[in-house]
Amino acid sequence: MTLDDKYTEMTQRPVKGLVCKMAVPTIIAMVTTALYNVVDAAFVGRLSTEATAGIGISFAYMTFIQALGFFFGHGSGNHISRALGAKDVESAGVVATVGFVTPMLLGTLTALCCLPNLSWLSRLLGAPEEVVPFANDYLRYIVLATPFMMSALTLNNQLRLQGNANFGMVGIVSGAVLNIALDPLFIFTFDMGVSGASLATAISQLCSWVLLLCGTFRPESVHIRWRDFRPSLRVYYEIFRGGLPSLFRQVFNCAAAVSLNYCAALYAAPGEEASAVAAFAVVTRIMMFAFSVVLGFSQGFQPVCGFNYGAKLYGRVREAWLFASWFGTAFLLVVSAVGFVLAPQVVALFRAEDPVLIRIGAETLRWQCVAFPLVALFTTTGMLFQNIRYTFPATLLSICRNGLFFLPALLLLPLWLGLKGVEMAQAVADVLTFLLCIPYAVWINRKLKNES
Repeated sequence: MTLDDKYTEMTQRPVKGLVCKMAVPTIIAMVTTALYNVVDAAFVGRLSTEATAGIGISFAYMTFIQALGFFFGHGSGNHISRALGAKDVESAGVVATVGFVTPMLLGTLTALCCLPNLSWLSRLLGAPEEVVPFANDYLRYIVLATPFMMSALTLNNQLRLQGNANFGMVGIVSGAVLNIALDPLFIFTFDMGVSGASLATAISQLCSWVLLLCGTFRPESVHIRWRDFRPSLRVYYEIFRGGLPSLFRQVFNCAAAVSLNYCAALYAAPGEEASAVAAFAVVTRIMMFAFSVVLGFSQGFQPVCGFNYGAKLYGRVREAWLFASWFGTAFLLVVSAVGFVLAPQVVALFRAEDPVLIRIGAETLRWQCVAFPLVALFTTTGMLFQNIRYTFPATLLSICRNGLFFLPALLLLPLWLGLKGVEMAQAVADVLTFLLCIPYAVWINRKLKNES
């Protein structure tokens, strides 16, 4: 398939079928990625509660990696999809190359700064003193792999946003399957413990990076060429406009993860600090796994949106957005009902030996399930605004869930409710973000309908 064939498919094929075609490989990639995070936690949970808390602490650093990877991936990818819709292949190639090389350089600098200071980094991320050695063990290989993890996220989003999600799926899924296979080998057979889980993740991410880079050399992909590495203020401005909502969203995700670690340890009963941190780490992975389906479906909608907005086919943009929103809401309603009923059993899968972890984790999971179906609408609406370059509403919606609403809730609710307030904070933030999203959703729906 050539780029011209891709243009024809993206602008003429029936929208619902096209969104589903784009979404299936993305869902597979997202679910598999979330699955190996869950598997990491499940295997490490067999070691100790402190080890489980250690990988929870490390999640905040991985969120930082995602912040820059998604920033460059969404920023360059959104420009690529619109440029291809406008048949400007040269501009797409330059932005793709600059968007790929820059996070490689930033990731290398980050690794060089963090590797000699792992204990400081673990404490900064909120590790209680008894958890610091386990957090260090997990962070070591993750820090080494930072350049490849950042740029792999960029490549995956570039491929997805130009309508080549199959190539991204192959790279991500291959790495995730390898991670799942290497986890028990390194953790138990080679007796590496938490370090084994980290090394397995680092090797799998390097494998994904190689496969994703190979995907850019396919005929239907925008190629990464060194001669196209022509950084300029104009190119970075394009990346900035398209990636700013993702950057803010991930930065606040990182801040939320660190704050959650601190609050879990602060408001837990004496002697239960590690169990509380581990419980929130487990629930975070469970919710990520459930949300990965909706996120994958929404990301399948993005290239359809970008191509058709670039081609001025606004009716197709509106149809794709509404379809993705309804699908996500229906799916999360079912998942939330199951999660609410089976919360203790689901949490116990990770560490059945710790009743305190199960109790705190089950209560937290049930609170989050109450508001979870609301997440679909503001997720897809934020992605719509990001793709059509309405930067302010896209950024606002992206920072509300784990920023403007979650952080204040996390700071204020526990003052009156203790640990229960920490458990409730995410649900409160989701309700408030949904309420803020409604007027934006109504407005953009009318605008797209009138311009169709």
